[in-house]
Parts: sequence; structure tokens; C-alpha cells
Amino acid sequence: MSRIIILEEILHSFPGLAIDTREVRGVHVSEVNPFLEEYKETVYREVRQNYSLDTVKDVSAFRKYRDFFWKIGLDPTKVRPASEALVRRILNGRPLPRINTAVDAYNLSSVITRIPLAAFDADKITGDIKMRLALRGEKFQGIGMDDTMILSGGEVVMVDDSHLSAVYPYRDADYSKVTVDSKNLLMISCGVPEISDDELKYSVENAVDMIKKFNC
Repeated sequence: MSRIIILEEILHSFPGLAIDTREVRGVHVSEVNPFLEEYKETVYREVRQNYSLDTVKDVSAFRKYRDFFWKIGLDPTKVRPASEALVRRILNGRPLPRINTAVDAYNLSSVITRIPLAAFDADKITGDIKMRLALRGEKFQGIGMDDTMILSGGEVVMVDDSHLSAVYPYRDADYSKVTVDSKNLLMISCGVPEISDDELKYSVENAVDMIKKFNC
């Protein structure tokens, strides 16, 4: 499995930032799973019982990711942290995007644990992944992006031996996204300062359990 190495420049700029990772091998991703669709409805009901649009921004975990976004130059009132964005989508009466059974499963896990998650097709990753600060002018092609993003420098990025893999924890790269052809996944629980190791461990293990339940 590829290692993820957090360079010293990141730890210096953002003390306490950590991640947790797991590899899930031998998955069988499909376009839709009726049992997963049924479970989504259960999660939607729980979200509507436990959150409201008026107070969701004040949830402790979401607030920590919002603070981090401000520090890396993203306005979290316009670009929501992933887990908060998914919860807000449900509260607004909209279902989660249907991508495939692996992505849908870990999106649900992100809703449940409040922690943003990333996943790469492990077979498309070359070498280890390093987390570092972006260089001015670096190009990034994220999932669903029509145009290449030109980075201004200073963003937190993840890079393997040949590609930018993610702008952390905002967007994953298109080249390594999880598809119905993916067999081995690298799951990442995306931490920020003040998110505990226990929270990250619970999040990534919940995601792995969810993926295995609906994709194996």
C-alpha cells in the first residue's frame, strides 16, 4: 500500500494536523445497490432529526474544518467542508449524489462521522503520496472539473510520483477517482488541527466497514 507522508512544512504550518488511512482490497463496485439505497433513507431520517440548517455550522467538528478552510484561503461559506456539505444537502431535502456504491458508501460514512473522507483507486497511485504545500502555477484536474485549476501556491496538496492527487481536504484528482472498475481502494480520513486521532480512526474504520458491506 502506498504510504502517505506528511512533510514537515505542513506540520509546521498546521500543528496537530493528522490523517488515518486504510486499504480495502478486492472490492466489487457497482452502479447501484438496493440495500445501500434503503440504508441511505435511514441516514437521511437521522440527519433531519439531529441537525437543522440554523445550527449545523456550529457543530464542533464542522467548525474545526471551517477554521482550517479560512487558513488555507477557502471561504467555507462558499466552499463547504465535505461532511458539512453532505449534511446540508440532506437538510435541504436533496438526496446525496449517486456516483457508485463505493463512493456513495463512504459519503454516508462522512455524514455519520462528520469527518471528510477521500478515496483513491490504489492501483492508479504511483509510489508514496506526500502531503506538502503547493507551488505557484501547479496544475490540478479535480473530479468533475471542466477546466484545470491553476494553484496560487500555499494550498495543501497530496502528490504521488506522477500526479497531484488532491487539494486537501477540498477535492480529489480525476485520474485516481474510484469507479466501477476499481478493485483496491486507499481510504483516507482527512483530519485538521483539533480533530483527534480517535475521531479519525473511527471515521476511516466506519468507512471501510460500509464499503465492505455494500461492495464485497
